Order: sequence, then C-alpha cells, then structure tokens
Amino acid sequence: MTDPLIDARPASSAALVLAADAPQALAAFYAALVGASAEPGFSASHWRVPLPELGWLELYRPSRQRPVAPGRGRLAVCLKRQGDGTDLAQWQQQALALGAQRLEDPRQEPFGSEVWLLDPEGNGLLLLVGRP
Repeated sequence: MTDPLIDARPASSAALVLAADAPQALAAFYAALVGASAEPGFSASHWRVPLPELGWLELYRPSRQRPVAPGRGRLAVCLKRQGDGTDLAQWQQQALALGAQRLEDPRQEPFGSEVWLLDPEGNGLLLLVGRP
C-alpha cells in the first residue's frame, strides 16, 4: 500500500554548496577535476558543476551583509575515482597545476589511496582513488 502524501511529494535532488570569493574560477577548477563543464547558475555570482552520481556542486559569492570566511572547516569536498596510486599522483598533479595546495603527503589506506589538498580558495579537498 502506498502513502498518498509521500507519493505527492516532488522529487528531491542533492547538492553541495560552497561559498567562494570567485565562484566562476572555483567552478572551473572543480569542473576540470571531474571532467565536466561549469555552468552559470541563478546569477552572475552563482556557478554550478555537475558531479557524477551525486548531483551538483553549487558555488556562490556570499552576500556582503553575510560574509563567509574561506578556509578549511568541517565540510570538505571529496572527489572519488577508481584506480591506483599512479592515478592519484596524476590527479593530484592536475589539481596542483590548477591552483590547489597539498596539505599532506598522499597515503595508502585499506580502501585505496588519498591525498588532502586545499582548493584555490583554501577549502578542504580530498582526492580519493578507490581500488577497482
């Protein structure tokens, strides 16, 4: 038996929202890392990047009345691929060439290899390469 209230709800989607001083440039950074194209959003200060199997990364410039300080907080973007340590090294080099900064040396974990970076605006970014 179905619940008519549940069936009447509109479909939901998910997105990560990231404040940015330069949303268009940061969207281009993330788009390059996931092999996508950045798209204009709702205004000149809003850009979007489709994330495979996840939804969207929404980048926006905060209002001057409600600033959001850049930096590494508790929320970070994690981008994941399948592969091995060589794939992580190449992906990390791509990110560094695009303006990221490495926080830690890459490391091998039971689930694959990973490296913590900061994106060009100082937000936490984890590149994770899982074993195929």
